[in-house]
Amino acid sequence: MRNQPYAMRDPTAELSPILRERLAPCKDLSTATIGLLSISKERSDEFLDSVAKSLSDGGLSVLRFRKPTYTRPAPETMIQEMVERCDVAIVGLAD
Repeated sequence: MRNQPYAMRDPTAELSPILRERLAPCKDLSTATIGLLSISKERSDEFLDSVAKSLSDGGLSVLRFRKPTYTRPAPETMIQEMVERCDVAIVGLAD
């Protein structure tokens, strides 16, 4: 896991795009902690329940997170907790 501070970025204010180096994906998910973030839209929890079950049935460690509302960004403390506790994050949207 990472013990690095997370810096929230606002992509809407970019005046000129900056190319950023992509992080290498995990080579082995068998020891990874997967974070599932629900954005709190209707049925997103239902979808992530299914994803969590599939991952857990496969022997993976899963942590669940849920935004208070889909109309606002996730709280900084929640994002920081995900950065510190998870190796991979999946965001569940639904509509």
